[in-house]
Amino acid sequence: MPAAPAPESRFIDAQGLALHVRHRPVDGAPAVLFLHGWLDHSHSFDPVLPHLPAWHLALVDFRGMGRSGHVGGGATYHFSDYTLDVELALDGLGLKQVHLVGHSLGGIVALAYAAARPERVKSVSLIESLGPSAGAPAVALERLRSFLNDSHRPPNRKRYASVEDAAARLRENNPTLPEAAALLLARHGTEPFEGGVAFTFDPRHRRRFGMSYDEAQWLAVQGGITCPVQLIRGSDGLAPPEEVLKRRLDALPTLVGPPLMIPGGHHVHMEQPEAVARALAGFVTDRA
Repeated sequence: MPAAPAPESRFIDAQGLALHVRHRPVDGAPAVLFLHGWLDHSHSFDPVLPHLPAWHLALVDFRGMGRSGHVGGGATYHFSDYTLDVELALDGLGLKQVHLVGHSLGGIVALAYAAARPERVKSVSLIESLGPSAGAPAVALERLRSFLNDSHRPPNRKRYASVEDAAARLRENNPTLPEAAALLLARHGTEPFEGGVAFTFDPRHRRRFGMSYDEAQWLAVQGGITCPVQLIRGSDGLAPPEEVLKRRLDALPTLVGPPLMIPGGHHVHMEQPEAVARALAGFVTDRA
């Protein structure tokens, strides 16, 4: 069987902002939208794609990440903006309903969007993700202060001598990330800058949000999810404290089965792409 063609890049007008989407339409196949993690980009799913069925694929770069446009001067990024990216991507591609696959931040966005737009989401597959690090209501004031303090920090772009140096930096921040995965992320996530390279993401993403959900608010959002949900975790990945994990799992009645644990770290889909693809394929195909 010949390999399925790679998704093609296109830009969607997201209310004046250029939203980069990679798209491979397949008539009659399930439509699946992939949402990447914080400061990553859609190519983080590339290792998984060859092992998937011939789905109708879409992969988005969130605003200010990957090849998507950055917000203008004086503007900031908010979590709700990412849910708008999902909606505008679906509208721009003419997709009425999709299965969502989200890694880390992308999984949080997928859950929030599925709760807000249940009629548009057929299922959610989470990879190393089960809601934000919400915290107690008491941290709201410190969060706001941090946001104001961060707003005075210049949005500095760091220069790296080469793509390889940028990849090495990624591995410093994420030691379980394999060298090949780090190189893939750096190759697609950097651009020429001052005689070297810099990451394409807007450095303002490193500033703290001024507003966020506390635990009670997040559980209220999560309570709006009506579609089936699967959770894939890396054995050495990130996880909230056990009591938070249990509370969120208990409050997600549409979760199908226990979390699937696969050997690997936070980017387990890049470390074990075949195993993750098998899990995704079985789940989505049963709900197509």
